[in-house]
Amino acid sequence: MRIRLLTLTMLCSLSIFAQVKLPALISNNMILQRDANINIWGWASKGEKITITFNQKKYHTTANEQGTWTTILPKTKAGGPYTIDIKASNEIHLENILFGDVWLCSGQSNMVLNMERVKEKFPNEIASANFPEIRNYFISTVSDATKVHNDLPPGKWLEANPTNVLTFGAASYFFAKEIYLKHHIPIGIINSSVGGTPIEAWISEEGLKEFPDLLALAAPYKDTAFVNALQRKPNYNRAPSIETDKGLTGPLKWFDPNYIPKGWRNYFIPGYWQDQGIKGLNGVVWFRKEIDIPASMAGLPAKLFMGRIVDADQVYVNGSLVGNITYQYPPRRYEVKAGLLKEGKNLIVVRVSNTAGKGGFVPDKPYFMSVGNTNIDLKGEWQYKVGDVFMPTPSDNPPAIVSQQNIPTGLYNPMIAPFIQYAIKGILWYQAEANSPRATEYAKLLPALANDWRNKFKNPTLPFLYVQLPGYMDMQYLPSESNWAILRESQFKTLSIPNTGMAVAIDLGEWNDIHPLNKKTVGERLSLAARKLAYDEKELVSSGPLYDSYIIEGNKIRIKFTSVGSGLMIKTDKEDELQYFSIAGADKKFVWAKAIIENNTVLVWSDEIKQPMYVRYAWADNPDGANLYNKEGLPASPFRTDQ
Repeated sequence: MRIRLLTLTMLCSLSIFAQVKLPALISNNMILQRDANINIWGWASKGEKITITFNQKKYHTTANEQGTWTTILPKTKAGGPYTIDIKASNEIHLENILFGDVWLCSGQSNMVLNMERVKEKFPNEIASANFPEIRNYFISTVSDATKVHNDLPPGKWLEANPTNVLTFGAASYFFAKEIYLKHHIPIGIINSSVGGTPIEAWISEEGLKEFPDLLALAAPYKDTAFVNALQRKPNYNRAPSIETDKGLTGPLKWFDPNYIPKGWRNYFIPGYWQDQGIKGLNGVVWFRKEIDIPASMAGLPAKLFMGRIVDADQVYVNGSLVGNITYQYPPRRYEVKAGLLKEGKNLIVVRVSNTAGKGGFVPDKPYFMSVGNTNIDLKGEWQYKVGDVFMPTPSDNPPAIVSQQNIPTGLYNPMIAPFIQYAIKGILWYQAEANSPRATEYAKLLPALANDWRNKFKNPTLPFLYVQLPGYMDMQYLPSESNWAILRESQFKTLSIPNTGMAVAIDLGEWNDIHPLNKKTVGERLSLAARKLAYDEKELVSSGPLYDSYIIEGNKIRIKFTSVGSGLMIKTDKEDELQYFSIAGADKKFVWAKAIIENNTVLVWSDEIKQPMYVRYAWADNPDGANLYNKEGLPASPFRTDQ
């Protein structure tokens, strides 16, 4: 009996192995690149014969010694839908296939930030997202610096409709929509992005050959024993502990409406607790506020907006949990179910836990409860009490963190390499925040990425379009140094590579949010670069003014630009005079300068600098107020002449 079962199991295993299998990306509803030879590939038993039927023609191939096979479909014009049938020991039927333009959209969190996150800002865009010829394939996060993968994790192509679009990356969707409306061809988006990741994780081992230090970081991960040893190291858990949080261990929990608060102190929301008398605390802090609800609102469903909270939170209304988020970046938008609000006093309690940095409520964010057409402001006085204090991790034995998504090649291997046979139109890249501590090096890494992917996709002129970092962090009121400014300069330098385009975004940032919400304008500016580079709209002004050269004229410096379009202009909704120009002499001690537009150049000077040598523009983490544009409404890129 055992022999029969073993034989049956072996036969079943062989049968499963013999089944023809396709890559995850080649599936129903996919968009294939128009006007290009199309690779269709997969796996089967060694020597198995496969027949592919497409557009009333048959194509034959055979699996090789390694059990892989491939065939090439002919160039096809935009359109569809088509079907593809694959027949061997099993049969696969693919349907609703379109030919159009496929764009690989990659980077970190600002590329993956989805339409759901911006739904309050762009409600009409979501409601009107009925574009079945715009389709998105989102690649789930996988990291592996040990080896190249041959396939992606499971996924599916989704058509743009008001439900599906909520999962689309916002910048990539707005880009695709602009291209689709202009050229009326199907647009496919492959979104392969992971938040908080450095550029070197997205580059192949071959692409990093000019970076021996980075390759040295990746080399140990090829040793399984090394990786296993790291994973076995003790990992200290500094997460909030229910067992030690006083707000959860007493006879009445602090979110219970029957709990009577004693010893609570005043707190003003929004704001960080370090600035309001809770200095140096990593732990759990509870906040509470009572609001009055009139009879007309009682029982109605509501929406609670609690801005952004650093770091994790649980929010209770009248003792019921209405939502929680475990990290700082997402906006807090929680549904309050019908029947939960009552006439008179209602209690809102927020439990906040933080393990590093400044905990609390991020300023300049919405804090209110929306009930029907009425908003109840939640900014102002609350009360707080500390529920738990976390002990620091011992410095002599820090937690082991094995995160291969931060290791060179760690994301290229599983999230790009598996589909380099898939023909694409071009690349959109939105990443750099994670590399800001090494901003100068980025001037070499970004071209390395572009060249690496062009080599891998076997297209040396593949359009490579990217977003320059927006403004972020506190404003500086004196000229100062800035890693973010250096990084923007590194991005600017990459324009020297042919067939690249940059979307300037310094005016689209938010000082208090590394994930600014205006992804619509980001997508539109990327689409301008694509239309010029990839769609032959040669006369299109696709960029704002770009620094070209300078001339010293006595006590003034004249700056010349390319991409002036119809002419330079001051965007006067910011200020009536040019802002954020600074000037220095040989000592490089910069002071704010006066600047005027003259014959499509900018003349810069300061009465304090008699012999000027250098000029900078928008040289800051967050140059809010920089207002040099061209008449097409596109902002000038930051620059400096002192390199």
